[in-house]
Amino acid sequence: MHDILFQPLTMGAIEAKNRIFMAPLTRGRAANEGVVPTEMMVEYYRQRAGSGLIISEATGISKEGSGWPSAPGIWSQEQVKGWQPVTKAVHEAGGQIVLQLWHMGRLVHPYFLGGEAPVSASATTAPDHAHTPEGRLPHGEARALPTDEVARVVEDYRIAAANAKAAGFDGVQLHGANGYLVDQFLRDSTNLRDDKYGGPATNRVRFLREVLEACVGEWGADRVGVRLSPNGETQGCDDSDPATTFGEAAKVCEELSLAFVELREPGPDGTFGATEVPKQSPMIRDIYSGKLILNSDYDAASAAADIEAGKCDAVSFGRPYISNPDLEERIRVGAEWAPNKNVPKSWYFPVEEGYIDYPTLAEEQAQAAATG
Repeated sequence: MHDILFQPLTMGAIEAKNRIFMAPLTRGRAANEGVVPTEMMVEYYRQRAGSGLIISEATGISKEGSGWPSAPGIWSQEQVKGWQPVTKAVHEAGGQIVLQLWHMGRLVHPYFLGGEAPVSASATTAPDHAHTPEGRLPHGEARALPTDEVARVVEDYRIAAANAKAAGFDGVQLHGANGYLVDQFLRDSTNLRDDKYGGPATNRVRFLREVLEACVGEWGADRVGVRLSPNGETQGCDDSDPATTFGEAAKVCEELSLAFVELREPGPDGTFGATEVPKQSPMIRDIYSGKLILNSDYDAASAAADIEAGKCDAVSFGRPYISNPDLEERIRVGAEWAPNKNVPKSWYFPVEEGYIDYPTLAEEQAQAAATG
């Protein structure tokens, strides 16, 4: 069923065995002082190695950029060692995995920074509240990165990319979406700068370019990708002219010959809020000639249809992979998808329930046969 989803795909040096990718999913299981990956995470990723490519959960490049409880990092050697069993397990199960590099920018609450202000493109404040171990707290105003300090953050990304290689990943994806730091530099509602990183879109993509160049320097362009969200407001981050802004971002991706670009294009009931902004993927596909992955609110039929129509080369599935560790097998045989458990702790609490206890289709069938 949906044969095109099971065709292999070459993305630079990455050879995906099918076009059903696992999207990045923050799950908050690195519940220790050093936010080091845990044994529970090894099993979680191993279970999902049947996807064409696993894009890891968003992973902090530095303590400064990390503001989600129990989200893992990649800035310390302890974290590198913690990720190594994860990548080994995925590879032994026949899968591939890239690490998503994450700096939350102004969405890091001062709680995580000893009371210091988070950094961003400009001195702005995110709306709503941040999740902290002390509950939901209002965001604090960010500190605008001075021009001469931007290089320090770019270097943090480079070190994180190098650490990802040491941890055994197959490449890296820069998180440039969802209102986090790269997105804060890209969009004109959060980038109010008047230096070389601000003003017209050609300047606002400079930070994106410098970070990607740092990643390419460690990995080569054929193992580097980026995630963008060009469709409307996300977490208070918006743009007055997304076609121009993300057109310039697509030019950067093309000029650097990135292996892949993943776009989050939610439907009307998608996460991070509904939008009325037209989809930007056709414009980006006209500019960027590499492999394009689309994400958000897909089922198997719509994924196959968009690939067949040439709108993208693969589709990444997020929430369906939470409760269906063998989602690609269920799609292959046309089986029903298991629903996610509707209990709060199954999403972000550091417990096994709702994380590694979902059965595969074969396990479901075996259990049904045993209970007759």
